[in-house]
Amino acid sequence: MDKMRIDKGDWLVVCDGRKALILENLGDEMFPNLHTREVHEQPNPSTSAQGTDAPGRLHAAVGGARSSVEQTDWHDEAERAFLRSLAGRLDAAVNSGETSALTMVASPRALGMIRADYSDVVRKALQNEIGKDLVKLPVYEIEKQLLLSGAPR
Repeated sequence: MDKMRIDKGDWLVVCDGRKALILENLGDEMFPNLHTREVHEQPNPSTSAQGTDAPGRLHAAVGGARSSVEQTDWHDEAERAFLRSLAGRLDAAVNSGETSALTMVASPRALGMIRADYSDVVRKALQNEIGKDLVKLPVYEIEKQLLLSGAPR
């Protein structure tokens, strides 16, 4: 398997629903040298810690039947908002010329959430998407896992 290609100045975005690392390649294609450019983090407590109300109730229009309404998953909503703001940041970076190429590395769940928020500009700049959760690893380990071990192109 060929090793992943990331040119000088390209960004590698490693994220999940709570944390994002924006890494920039300061080396070249042959000898990548990833450096942390930005770290975005959001504390996201469990849903039970964010909202403890009982589920809502609906009354039928006819008869006395009642049914409950599913409780809002506040944890999931916070993850979606975090990834939406990250997509906005990436859009601003590509539009302003901070970078011209992106590679996204995220858990499959986070990738599914953030894809809906990509702008057309980000979609064009996107070189690769990798469904791996590496955000908790140090930068040298991310570099080793993706660039040296032969992640898919």
